[in-house]
Amino acid sequence: MPVHYPFSAVLGCQADDLDDMGLALVLTTISPEIGGVLVRGEKGTAKSTAVRGLAAVLPSISVYAGDRFSIDPADPSAESPDGPFGSAAVVESRPVRLVELPVGATEDRVVGSLHLESALSRGAVEFEPGLLARAHRGLLYVDEVNLLHDHLVDLLLDAAAMGRVSVERDGVSVEHAARFVLIGTMNPEEGELRPQLLDRFGLTVEVAAPRDPALRAEVVRRRMAFDLDAPAFVERYVAAERDLTARVSTARALVGKVRLTAPGLLKIAEVCAAFEVDGLRADIVTARTAVAHAAWAGRSEVTREDIRRAALLALPHRRRRNPFDAPGLDEDLLDRILGDEELPPEPPEGGDSDEGGADDSVGPTEPDSAGPPPGGSDDSTDAESPTTDQQSPPVEPASDDSSLVEPASAASGVETNTVTAAGAAYRPRLLTVSGLGTGRSGGRSKAIGSSGRRIGADTSTRGSLHLVETLKAAAGKQSARDRTSSKVELRIEDLRTAVREGREANLVLFCVDASGSMAARKRMAQVKGAVLSLLLDAYRRRDKVGMITFRGEGAELVLPPTGSVDLAAARLDEVPAGGRTPLAEGLLEAARVLQREHLRDPDLRPLLVVVTDGRANSKTHGKEAVRRSQQAAAYVAGLGVTTVVIDSESGPMRLGLARQLAVHLGAEHVPVAEVSAEALTSAVHGFTGSTMGRGAA
Repeated sequence: MPVHYPFSAVLGCQADDLDDMGLALVLTTISPEIGGVLVRGEKGTAKSTAVRGLAAVLPSISVYAGDRFSIDPADPSAESPDGPFGSAAVVESRPVRLVELPVGATEDRVVGSLHLESALSRGAVEFEPGLLARAHRGLLYVDEVNLLHDHLVDLLLDAAAMGRVSVERDGVSVEHAARFVLIGTMNPEEGELRPQLLDRFGLTVEVAAPRDPALRAEVVRRRMAFDLDAPAFVERYVAAERDLTARVSTARALVGKVRLTAPGLLKIAEVCAAFEVDGLRADIVTARTAVAHAAWAGRSEVTREDIRRAALLALPHRRRRNPFDAPGLDEDLLDRILGDEELPPEPPEGGDSDEGGADDSVGPTEPDSAGPPPGGSDDSTDAESPTTDQQSPPVEPASDDSSLVEPASAASGVETNTVTAAGAAYRPRLLTVSGLGTGRSGGRSKAIGSSGRRIGADTSTRGSLHLVETLKAAAGKQSARDRTSSKVELRIEDLRTAVREGREANLVLFCVDASGSMAARKRMAQVKGAVLSLLLDAYRRRDKVGMITFRGEGAELVLPPTGSVDLAAARLDEVPAGGRTPLAEGLLEAARVLQREHLRDPDLRPLLVVVTDGRANSKTHGKEAVRRSQQAAAYVAGLGVTTVVIDSESGPMRLGLARQLAVHLGAEHVPVAEVSAEALTSAVHGFTGSTMGRGAA
């Protein structure tokens, strides 16, 4: 059995000095109804180490001997598919399980399936429990949860919401309890988490490596000591682990007795309303976390500090409106809402509100008796309005005539840097690649893979066994085989695997003109708004995105293909505009990136989006710049990559160079007037059928 790094040896996970990660993990084990923990942070911050050490400090649980579903013997309503268990059944104690769900796990492995050995050898229909059954009353840990396949996300959502798993497949009909503490860890640089799953995590914490050299040195010292002699290192923390286990047990016994007063509950509601979180799950989770924190501190009543710590753990990930919003919570605003005073005492039941009871403390603020009488508000408004008008006179909008003139710096080649903010993002329609791909699981285009609905069977070795089709293939050959019994004789050639149709992710590569002409005509805000909208859609569809900009005398890969749209949005916001237009360099850089990504993952189908007015000028190549751009376009077209040209040219005088570029690229041409998020995605939708190196299916 492997020796895990002790939980209390992780910096910030000592019982008397818990950081946010340690506290969140402890609180959700004290009160599993909180809903689990999501730990976000850069690589090398002990996320997985802390989670794996947590199970060892949790109190043991009682189970029936031989029960694969771990029901609680003390719960008379609990039922197990392995039961029923009578009064004479043996009850044993065992440690809490930490069940790890691999990112590449199959649906059968997660929820359970038909026991193939029993079916094939004895013809018996028996259920083989999955990982969710093993995790009942324990911890379910998903490392890199942001990379989890969508079909597994759906299974987790259903199990977490219902607390039960129902399996109806292959002649098996089983239902069992699956209540577990869901713990996920992720590195945001590798991509964001699906919004539906993000909200299911009760608490979220951000972790980062310490910047204090002394703390960093202590972390390294402990890790080296563990690697040198793990048993001896673990022995040093036995007492601390035992004390932590005892304190968790005490808190669990106390949590049901902690009182959350009416003023405390109202304060939680005020906090959640002030931060404009969606739904009421935030209020419920904050209340449960505050109660658990009070129990952890040994208090019998929730205090202001309990609510504050609970809000810092339960609200940050729920106040994000889109994946580009920075996570976190404004602690100054939180402190202003909570106030400096402790929560008022519980009002007496049946008190007379007219005598100044509870209604005065929790109800709406009454107008000041010294203020204006009812009906006097109009006078007050009339008195203040002229002053306001004098202080803020109407301002005429600036004329846009200057936007029609290209600045001298762009024409002369003088480098200028103008950073323009992106326009408002919109929710675009779904973009799909026509045909069936074979890429990694995602949410965009139809694909054949290991997940999704079964649409048939074949003889390949990929995928899970399709039992019905296997038996069908063997049935017609039984008479020709020398069988020694009445059992079906199976051979290798009879085996059939399921063909599943699901969804795949794609690579969307943006090649953006950031020259002076873009800045001069104020196109950059519109272009960035469209790109931002597609990035938002890529976040939901689990795509990889990349971005190339070209300006001055060259092109730059400002964002290598990545799954992190947070990083993409940040880079997009920083893109400057100015200088000449090296269009050929931009296209050639796009070709290099696409070829490199094709070698890394041939199944990842790309879409190239070129945003330009089609102009090409270069100090180095002079008059040859246009011809070089056409040659580069022909080279990109030869790669077989689906391309869309967004024509940013505007005004009454148009050269039509972008349309000519689209012809050389074999691409669809979309005018700038249609580059709203919805119009852009609509234009691209019908032209994403071809793939690198092969045509559409």
